[in-house]
Amino acid sequence: MSTISMTYLNGPDIDALDMTDEEILNAVEVGLDAQGRGGCVLEPRMHLVPDSNVDGHFNVLRGSIKPLDYAGVKIVGDFVDNYKRGLPSEMAMLTLFDPRTGMPKAIVDATAITEMRTGALTALGAKHLARKDSRILGHIGARATSYWNVRLLAGMFDFDEIRVHSRRPESRNAFGERLTRDLGREVIVTDNWEDCLKGADIQVEASRLSEPTPLFRTEWVRPGNFVVPYGTMSTLPLDFTDVMQKIVVDDRGQMRAGHLGALRPHINAGKVSEESVHAELAEIVVGDRPGRQNDEETILFWHRGLATSDIALAAAMLAKAEKLGIGQSLRYA
Repeated sequence: MSTISMTYLNGPDIDALDMTDEEILNAVEVGLDAQGRGGCVLEPRMHLVPDSNVDGHFNVLRGSIKPLDYAGVKIVGDFVDNYKRGLPSEMAMLTLFDPRTGMPKAIVDATAITEMRTGALTALGAKHLARKDSRILGHIGARATSYWNVRLLAGMFDFDEIRVHSRRPESRNAFGERLTRDLGREVIVTDNWEDCLKGADIQVEASRLSEPTPLFRTEWVRPGNFVVPYGTMSTLPLDFTDVMQKIVVDDRGQMRAGHLGALRPHINAGKVSEESVHAELAEIVVGDRPGRQNDEETILFWHRGLATSDIALAAAMLAKAEKLGIGQSLRYA
């Protein structure tokens, strides 16, 4: 048998790649384009709760992208109380394989990938679904994916105001300071949900709750808004979807899977169904379905995270790493 080797990119390697906003967005859009053209196999995520006494779980995401010649499996841990131990709450690892032979091709630290591709999907959703003249961003949550939500949206829109809020003062203040420094502009830190979201044109909710709690009030949503709720536990009252002209998802298959997510109560109550969903974002990206059609449409985009986004971004990183001589080759067999 011939020698089988694979590439390993660790966390410092990912940092050394110094991926630009444009590189991140382009890579994730490649994955959406492949999904929209039927070039992907995408299976709904699975959840593993290793200990019911611990506030945390693993997400297992699986998929393949034919045009990129990769299949992949990502495992990401989401452990809410890790900050008490000085640990990040989300850590991820992605394994990539040859989809024709099953041979391993790479192991990649996917923690930053998870953060970047989540923000990229929020931003690409806004590209197609938000009003071009959106001037105020309200963002709930300060987890790692939140940074990329705000950063990539700020690069896409000419905001007059960027507001952020999260539950812990130390977390939201540090988040606001980081964004102010990196974006080179003032970011307003609010101490409550209403001051953050009310009056905003783009409203993003990435909170971390232990149980569903209707904190995002329907009356804060104005006609023409673009709303992105993707917290694991729903913060939306049941009448929230009543004010939406369009609901867009990242994958209809994930609507059928699991008991978590922002719209799960609405699906269970029969207020949202696969038939009532306007489109998957990938269908809009390839032009099979329309995005925003006028400034009066109020649109909700629910994304739970695509394995194909992880794979597409990792593929771009591996290509850049090869050019720059970054990473290690590991012998497998």
